[in-house]
Amino acid sequence: MIKVKKANFLISATSIENAPPESLSEVAFLGRSNVGKSSLLNSLTDRKNLAKSSSTPGKTRLINFFEVEFVANENIYPLRFVDLPGFGYAKASKSLKEQWQKSLTKFLQNRASIRVFILLRDARHPNLKIDEDAKLFLESIKNPDQKLIEVFTKVDKLKQKELSKLKRDFKDAIFVSNLKKIGIEKLKKEILNSIFGDIYANSL
Repeated sequence: MIKVKKANFLISATSIENAPPESLSEVAFLGRSNVGKSSLLNSLTDRKNLAKSSSTPGKTRLINFFEVEFVANENIYPLRFVDLPGFGYAKASKSLKEQWQKSLTKFLQNRASIRVFILLRDARHPNLKIDEDAKLFLESIKNPDQKLIEVFTKVDKLKQKELSKLKRDFKDAIFVSNLKKIGIEKLKKEILNSIFGDIYANSL
């Protein structure tokens, strides 16, 4: 069982220029507005209100940083969660979307401390073009030492037959429900294994 020793909000940034120093390995969370990103961050850190979801999807345009320490077998694993603005919300103006996109793209391409990209997708809408485009973009920019993990949220909303098909179609993805706490422990393990590798594996 992986426990949380610490989970604190660190800082908000508007771009890579005013982001904190790259002193820790980072996990970047991306997804469409309203996909359940804030809820997942809260589930992973065992905090109810660490990440606050906006009442207006697409409103939050800041990059939020959280310092997190996990504990497994008495070993401490420090890292940083990076909560990126939700994308694909129709009400944002075109000029704002372009400015936003430019800033995010620059951050994702140049932030060397990101070790894991977590792309969140709604299990009820698994084949949206905007999600596929985001996946292709991340695959095109990521370095050999960076990993992309696809996470399907809200799996509790699916019938068993639908979930089985989703798992067949996306064999390498992780399937979670914040409400039912499904898949949360598996995702924690995947994050630690991706960043700490042998160090984490040997502690088990």
